[in-house]
Amino acid sequence: MIVDSIEYGIVIDHITAGFGLAVIDQLAIDKRKNTIACIMNATSKKYGRKDLVKIVNVVDVDLAVLGLIDPNATVNIIEGGVIKKKINLKLPDKVVNVIKCKNPRCVTSVEANAPHIFHLVDAESREYRCEYCDDLITVKGDYGHENLR
Repeated sequence: MIVDSIEYGIVIDHITAGFGLAVIDQLAIDKRKNTIACIMNATSKKYGRKDLVKIVNVVDVDLAVLGLIDPNATVNIIEGGVIKKKINLKLPDKVVNVIKCKNPRCVTSVEANAPHIFHLVDAESREYRCEYCDDLITVKGDYGHENLR
C-alpha cells in the first residue's frame, strides 16, 4: 500500500486502532471536496496498533472534538511537506456543540439555537456537566458516540 506524503494539511496520528473513521465522521470536513486517507490497524511501536488520518489542504480542525474522541492522538500540521507544528491532544475542559444534552427539561431541548455547553468534571471517567441543567454525561472511551452531535 502506498500513501504519499502531503505538502500541506494535517496528519492525525496515534488514533486508537479502529477509531479512524469515527475521527473523520466527527470532523466538519467536506469529504466530497477534500482528499482524506485513513490507514487503519497499522503497526505502532508505541501502542501496538493504531489508525492514522491524513487530510490534504485542511489545517483548521476542531481540536476539542479530536481531544474528546481520542485524547491520546497527536495532530501534525504539515506545511511544505514538513511538520510545522505537533499538537498533543487532551480531553478538553469545555466543549461547545460537541456533546448533546439528553435531558428533556434542559433549555437546549426547548431552544433550538441554544449552544450545548459542557464542562469536564472528571477526566478519568470522562464525565462532563451541562452548563444549563447540570446533567452529567460520560463520554465513553470505547467510542459510543450516542452523546456526540
